Amino acid sequence: MKEKTFEHYFTEKPISKPKLGIIKAYLRGYYFEFLTASGLFSYKKIDYGSRLLIEKMIIKPTDYVLDMGCGYGVIGIVASRFAKKVVMVDINKRAAWCAKHNIRRNNIKNAVVKRGNLYEPVKGEKFDVILSNLPMSAGLDVVYKIIEGAREHLRDGGSLQVVVRKGHERVKKKMEEVFGNAEYLAKSGGYRVIISYKRGEAM
Repeated sequence: MKEKTFEHYFTEKPISKPKLGIIKAYLRGYYFEFLTASGLFSYKKIDYGSRLLIEKMIIKPTDYVLDMGCGYGVIGIVASRFAKKVVMVDINKRAAWCAKHNIRRNNIKNAVVKRGNLYEPVKGEKFDVILSNLPMSAGLDVVYKIIEGAREHLRDGGSLQVVVRKGHERVKKKMEEVFGNAEYLAKSGGYRVIISYKRGEAM
């Protein structure tokens, strides 16, 4: 009997046959359609945490934004309506494929998708804002790497903005350790949106 394997949404190359679907939503004043696929995080509906981060994220029209662990692209695609440019990264081949499709589907011209592990696809690049619906299911080691790696990929004055539910106290503490500051932007439905700023050495 063939053993059934369980795939996490952060699996690099899912082997299960995808079941495709479409999610339609109004987010931050704009209408969007997203192609989704089984095996990806929250593929049947946009999760509450992503919605909360989208509504509370702080982005300026001149900002260069990174969506870390983009999934099928909800956060990064919405961010592209308010930013100069958005880069979306995910290790999951299926997620990256969906995100690329959704950029085209929503007629987004200022966003790109790069597939790879954490910050490897954007090595040497600097951003004004890094967004992430932290993948707590992947373990704190991965989450902490996202927080630690954000510092070297942010310009001075840039911000890391994350959403998390369980473990938000540990996440906030880690962000304080890495950046010297962290505060809650929002608290709702058990979720927390947390922001840290990269301060310049002279500040």
